[in-house]
Parts: sequence; structure tokens; C-alpha cells
Amino acid sequence: MKNKAVTIIGGGLAGSEAAYFLCKRGYEVTMYERRPSYDDGAHITPLLGELVCSNSLKSMQLTNACGLLKEEMRRMGSLMMEAADKAAIPGGNALTVDRDLFAKTMTDRLLTFPNFHLIREEKTDFGEDLCILATGPLTDGALYDRLLELSGGTNLSFFDASAPIIAKDSLDFTKVYAKSRFDQGDDAYLNCPFTKEEYDRFIIELTHAERAHIHSIDTHYFEGCLPVEIMAGRGHETLRHGMLKPFGLGTPEHPKPYAVAQLRQDTKLGDYYNIVGFQTNLTYREQKRVFRMIPGLENAEFLRYGLMHRNSYLDAPHALNEDLSLKKAPNVYIAGQLSGVEGYVESAAVGIIAAVEVARRLEGKPHINVPKETVIGALLDYLFHFVGGRFEPMNANWALFPDSSKKSREKTIEIALHAIESYWKDIHE
Repeated sequence: MKNKAVTIIGGGLAGSEAAYFLCKRGYEVTMYERRPSYDDGAHITPLLGELVCSNSLKSMQLTNACGLLKEEMRRMGSLMMEAADKAAIPGGNALTVDRDLFAKTMTDRLLTFPNFHLIREEKTDFGEDLCILATGPLTDGALYDRLLELSGGTNLSFFDASAPIIAKDSLDFTKVYAKSRFDQGDDAYLNCPFTKEEYDRFIIELTHAERAHIHSIDTHYFEGCLPVEIMAGRGHETLRHGMLKPFGLGTPEHPKPYAVAQLRQDTKLGDYYNIVGFQTNLTYREQKRVFRMIPGLENAEFLRYGLMHRNSYLDAPHALNEDLSLKKAPNVYIAGQLSGVEGYVESAAVGIIAAVEVARRLEGKPHINVPKETVIGALLDYLFHFVGGRFEPMNANWALFPDSSKKSREKTIEIALHAIESYWKDIHE
């Protein structure tokens, strides 16, 4: 190998996973991360791999497509999964983490490599050498303009939002109670039960609350992460059949709540909680006013307000080769959400594959397709071969496996894990 140096732009989940793989393989890795000198309006810390929207990595169960994807990543030596295990906190069937400990673990692990070089500055071009672009959905400025040019002017976007975080000691525990839905083996969630009258008033105020101005004419939302006020506007009962559904949350003291807002632990100490599903674009003032109408949150202390940001991504079927390189700039490999996947786990998984592809190219080895029988392979197949109207981001789900059903799920899981192990063995030969 004449050149054992790789540049990575962006220190999120995908960039960190790519760096981890390449460092372990012996490459000199230089990562450019513009935080903390640049405020992107979403991140808070300078840590690599910071989780912005939620502290949940979704289900741990293999019968859930994202749960299976996480197991595939474990078998590929994922840094994210290593950090998640260390930072895990109670979350029912979900893998939930203390987001600061999680990001610190990822950062500290990468800094142990003498061949890892972190440069805290913005990089606005790719140059001619091989690089991995993992700047994520908040890509903007000169880098975004250059990417737009190289991708043929086919970048797309949607609006995404995060939920507020509140202090546990500001809750009213004469109303709030601990219970996981359908008794999942722990009391990981705190629950705020509504009466019908409380729910009715809350929905009226929520749908009429003032929203923050979005500095764009594009108001396309991602259906998998809609602002709570947008969902409420689709019908008075929508939230009650969504994130506020009361099913499985009854207790002797609250036998039949009309609706229930859940709070999920956000730190290892259990002193911070986020309001599950309450990603929002309300103004800060309105968030405090309206969300304090949730029973038990009347005096809630808001440690972080929810916010909305524009998420950019590529029109992958037209912009990317099947090795994740740009068709108009084959020296640039795309990792993470910018590639057209959606979700923490999915983004990190694409970071691993992008690093694999770069390493194989530098080592003069041919491209190997990730088996479509795996979740990550099925996601990549969607990116490269989508046919239809507007290309939309995709997360891990069983619809990617049209021949699989609930009855055959165990076989699907078995085949996927065998396939990822075979793939991982092949790329190391």
C-alpha cells in the first residue's frame, strides 16, 4: 500500500465508525471536525459521536429490524455498540444510553490510537485524495455547495426535530409514576397520565401554539420523526393513538388513563429525562407553557428545549456508486445519514461499510457487495436501486425483506447473521 493515509470529514457516528475500522487496520486517519468552534445549532458538546435528537438506539430485540442491525454491527466490531454497552441505562426493550458518557466513550477510544489525528477545524473541500465525507445532515456552507456540484445538483432535504430534556427533581411525583409498557421487566419510564379533559385542553393549546420560523421554503418533513404539533394537527386523537397511547400503562392507582406521556431516562444518574416523541418546532416560550400542561410537569425545569433543523441528504440512486463513492467524484465516499439512510444505528453502519470500501480500494482489492440478506445490505440495496418518485431516507425495517413474514422471522434472522459473518470473513482475507 503506497498510501496508508485516509481523510475523514465529520466526527459523528458514521465518521467515528469509519475511523475506528481504519485505525484498527493500521491506516493513518486524519479527521476534520469543525466543532466546537463552529455552532451548528444542534450539537452541544465537542465530543465525537454526540447524539442530538434522542438517547435511544431503538429496540434490542432481534425480532426488530433495528435490533438485528445492531447485532450485525456487533459482529463487525462496531465502536458505537461498544460505547452503547458502556453507557447503557434502563430503557425497557430499547437500547438507551447516557448520551454524554456514550460520546465520551467513543471519543476516548479513538484518541487511544496513535494513528488517529483529530483536527478541530472546518474543511471546505475534498481535494484529490481518497476521503470519507461523514458530515451528516447538517452539512452546509462551502462544503455543501461543493457537494451539490459534485452530486449533480440532486441533494434533497427534510426537516427533523429533537425533544426537550427536563430535570427529574422538578417533576410532581404525586401524579407521575414509574412503569414500562406491558411490564417489560423494569420501571424504566416515568409516566404522566391525562384525563380526557386534560388531554382535550392540551391538544387545543398544542395545535395553536406559536412555532419557530424555519429559514427555508422547503417544509418537507420526515414521516418517521414528525414534530409533535404537526402530528396533533392531523386529528384530535392522533397523539392518543401514537406516542401518548395509554395501552399497557395502567396501574391500580391509574387503572384507565385516557392518554399517557412517557419520560425516558437520559443520563446514567437518572437526573435528566426527555419527553418521548415530543420532537418539536415550538418556540422555547411556548414549549415551556404548553408542555407544562402535561400532568406532573407543571413546574418542570427545562434543561434543553426541543429544536428543528434542516437535514440534507443525497439522492443516492443518482449520486452514488455501489461502493458509496460519488459518481462525479469517485475519490469521495459518503457515509452516514448523508447517504440517504435515517437513524443513528443505520448511519453508523454505513460508516463501517464506507471504511471497508476505502480500505479495499487502497489495498487493490475488488468491491464486495454486502449481502442483501442482511439489514445493512438491504438498506444499501435500497439506496442504490430505489425506483419511483422522490427518494426518501430509509431506516431499518422489515419492509426491506418482502419475502420475510412473522412466521419466518427466525429464519430471516439466522440467515442475516450467517451472511454478515461470511461477509466480514471475506473482507479480512
